[in-house]
Amino acid sequence: MLGGMAAPLTPDLSFLLDHTSHVLRTQMTAALAEIGLTPRMHCVLAHALGEERTQIQLAEIGGMDKTTMVVTVDALEKAGYAQRRLSSTDRRARIIAVTPSGAEMAARSQEIADGVHAAVLDALPEDERAVLVRALTRLAQGHLATPAEAPGVRRARQ
Repeated sequence: MLGGMAAPLTPDLSFLLDHTSHVLRTQMTAALAEIGLTPRMHCVLAHALGEERTQIQLAEIGGMDKTTMVVTVDALEKAGYAQRRLSSTDRRARIIAVTPSGAEMAARSQEIADGVHAAVLDALPEDERAVLVRALTRLAQGHLATPAEAPGVRRARQ
């Protein structure tokens, strides 16, 4: 017993998942910064490429609030990577269209994101890689699929 408290009976999954997620986000942010993108910019480009999606749909995919999404799309427009356009199927809706230079940037940023993810998996013995991905996928689609409703709980990225 440390300081009168019993040692926990199970591993601290909250710490392990929070810590590894935080470090992975910092690594991804640093890697994408080398080409002048943020992870949010990468997310918007990747999900707007090849399919008409509205700003609202892209915000939901990226777990962004309206203000953050507007700032992100503004930055993509300023860089010449995306444009707000009227939807070809619904004239009331505005979509985010990826420009040709945005498509090139999306390909580069996807290579970078894939490399960051591969480096994480490469840090594990080969027999543990598929197990980790399978276990995390099962949790994300099952037991940890839906956030609890509680005061002070933020909506997480989907």
